[in-house]
Amino acid sequence: MDFDQNPKEGSRNIVRLDEAEDRLSRQQIREMADIYHLAVEDLDEKKIIHSKMRDKKILNVFREIRTKLMQKVGGKNFTLLVTSISQGGGATFVSTNLAASFALDHGKTALMVDCNIYAPSNDQLIDGADLGFSDYLQDPSISMEEIIYATGIPRLRLVPAGSATDLGPEYYTSYRMQQFVEELQGRYADRYVVIDAPPIGSTADARILAELCDFVTIVVPYGMVTSEQVKTAIESVPSDKLVGVIFNN
Repeated sequence: MDFDQNPKEGSRNIVRLDEAEDRLSRQQIREMADIYHLAVEDLDEKKIIHSKMRDKKILNVFREIRTKLMQKVGGKNFTLLVTSISQGGGATFVSTNLAASFALDHGKTALMVDCNIYAPSNDQLIDGADLGFSDYLQDPSISMEEIIYATGIPRLRLVPAGSATDLGPEYYTSYRMQQFVEELQGRYADRYVVIDAPPIGSTADARILAELCDFVTIVVPYGMVTSEQVKTAIESVPSDKLVGVIFNN
């Protein structure tokens, strides 16, 4: 990693945000200083797109998906849920890089939320987070600022899955969950929220979360699922929210 300055002592490269970042203008977003930046080598190792990557093909694919999503809503921010048909199908890879593609724009910020408490991907971007999404839902005393972390990628933030692994479906339909999504959507006008959800074919979580999001995309692991599984997954998502299917190999 390339560090611009030392992170908070004892935080192991984790930086919590504070309320000073609220209501940022485009100019402020451009000038927003992250405590540390991931080096090009780190991004390549983590398979995260960046402007300096040698293979521009995958970079351009995610840029194209980003452009189509923004055209659909006229450039307004939105919440996108990314789910796969099966565990290990690539939802985390797609959600991380879609969030990174929005963060490439100096006039926008992105936030990735890891809602897959069964197979958290926290260590993809940060190390040793002590609070996250599940903790926020269970404990009303935890504020939003306490679960949003810098990632080492400019303008990209992460809400990790958290320590609680026994959330039931009732948590996703609670007022606390609705409050969580509404605050993510309304707090920053230039923030695009990408939710990494559990597989839609394994639990009811993704279907419930889909009701709270603006759009849904399904990641299909190429050659690993049947056409019937794909059809069932598509039919389980409201047609007005499904923006597309991404084949991942």
